[in-house]
Amino acid sequence: MIGSKIHTIYKTSTSAAKQSLTVFIIYLDREVHFNNHRLSHLLQLLRSSAISSSSMTSQSSKDNGDDKHKKSSASCRLAPQIMLSSINAWAAQEKNGLKDFIKAQLKVAVVLTVAYFGNVYEPAYPRNDNHAPQMFWLVNGFLAMAALWTWTWKASPASRTGGHPRVVILGREQTEEWKGWMQWAFIFYHYYRVYYVYNEIRVFVSAYVWMTGFGNFLYFDKKGDFTIERFVSMIIRINYFPLLLSYFLSVPLELYYVVPLHTCGFIMTMVSCYIAVLFERKCGFGYWKSRTSAVLVSLVAHILFYETPAVDVLLYFSKEIHFRFQADKYSAWMGLASGLLWGKIGEYMQWAHGFENESRRSKATILQFITGAFLIWFWYFFFGFLSDKYAYNPVHPYVFIFPVVGWLMIRNCSRYLTECHSTVLEFLGRNTLETYVLQFHLFMTHNVQYIPVIIPGADANGHAALKFLNMLLCGSVFLVIAVWARKITVATQMSVVDLVKGLRGLPTTPSTNVSLSSQVGSKGSQSNKSEDATENEEVQLVKAESGMSDAPSKG
Repeated sequence: MIGSKIHTIYKTSTSAAKQSLTVFIIYLDREVHFNNHRLSHLLQLLRSSAISSSSMTSQSSKDNGDDKHKKSSASCRLAPQIMLSSINAWAAQEKNGLKDFIKAQLKVAVVLTVAYFGNVYEPAYPRNDNHAPQMFWLVNGFLAMAALWTWTWKASPASRTGGHPRVVILGREQTEEWKGWMQWAFIFYHYYRVYYVYNEIRVFVSAYVWMTGFGNFLYFDKKGDFTIERFVSMIIRINYFPLLLSYFLSVPLELYYVVPLHTCGFIMTMVSCYIAVLFERKCGFGYWKSRTSAVLVSLVAHILFYETPAVDVLLYFSKEIHFRFQADKYSAWMGLASGLLWGKIGEYMQWAHGFENESRRSKATILQFITGAFLIWFWYFFFGFLSDKYAYNPVHPYVFIFPVVGWLMIRNCSRYLTECHSTVLEFLGRNTLETYVLQFHLFMTHNVQYIPVIIPGADANGHAALKFLNMLLCGSVFLVIAVWARKITVATQMSVVDLVKGLRGLPTTPSTNVSLSSQVGSKGSQSNKSEDATENEEVQLVKAESGMSDAPSKG
């Protein structure tokens, strides 16, 4: 109500009054620095009214040439002042402002320094001398025991329409769990040089890229959030830390090839979902027709690029990038298509594993398990068993989906399994981006080509026990730094997003400082509300790391 009144007053004011109001806004932002959330929000509304009214005035004066020129000139003069006031307001924020941004950059400088010295650490021995398949399976056995030890059950949430609880598949906890054990296998595959699981590791990498298309489709289809804030948030989350590592350690970005894969997958999904919305709004298509049409348009674009000589444009970047994008050319798109069908799959899961029919639940559990096992067997028997990776790589983009679907069917073959997850695997899954890029410089060294030796006698010819202890020590340092790097990235992400919001005249993170209202006895409640709002926003941004949402958007 306040915002609409301000907007009306601004529109009906004379040019001189509008300019005075704008100058008053700038004065408040620069000189007063209100910490009260309501007053800060009022300033945001004033700024929004100024910007929107200026644009409306410019639009309505198209037929008046001289008047248009004068008002456009006035808007141009005011725009830098408004932008400067927005930056000053962001700089004065106690949460997600300039102070938090600078702190994050100082912390990331420490991480980069540690990574640099870790990458050139000596003594170290060649990674190829650390071929130890038995140790690979041993550490995976330890992880399995930790997963069982931390196995947690959480009841499904109630349906939005009431009635029996929903059966949620691939929610946030299960997604992070899946990412966690795949990342563990991926890292120790590198560490212990277990060549014969190459094909399985390729499936894991493709599953990650599949999640990018899948999760972001669910987000955009549900939220319709095609804002610059969403785009900037995701680009920073995926690229900020890897790009810094690449630059300061003089490492080619192709070493972190998953990063451009995720970035392009995100952009492709965002564009495809936006096309779907255009089909719906501009062409009058219904939900299914618009979404299906957009998915098909995306598929045609993929075919025209990847199945023609056009794909060779990737060679301008490097042969490695050309190979990696070819290996996962349809992974994100298959995730996008899976997201489109997820609502129907959710309906099936509710029907098969709901509370209505015990006999049906038992039969569905057995059938899902057998079907999932068959899909995994089918992939392995016809493709996965190939020992020559050069024979497997060409078919991989078309067949990796079989074990992915098979795993999801087995993992969610009962309502109990959909409600359970391992907290230790979930923890590992939350830090996959940072553990992925830092493994090359801290867990291993010299750009993943050597194994650092911290404990004397744990070299290539050292005792197995000493080498295992050395691995644990290096791994502990590596994991602690990776977790810290993730927190730094999220802090940077949130600060920059708040800056973009401020520049666009949108409400930013509420300040948690002592507000003016505290002087009349409401200090505690205001502070708690601000902290809750900040925490909720951080949760949403952290959810965006993998593009996943808590539940499917349909069903």
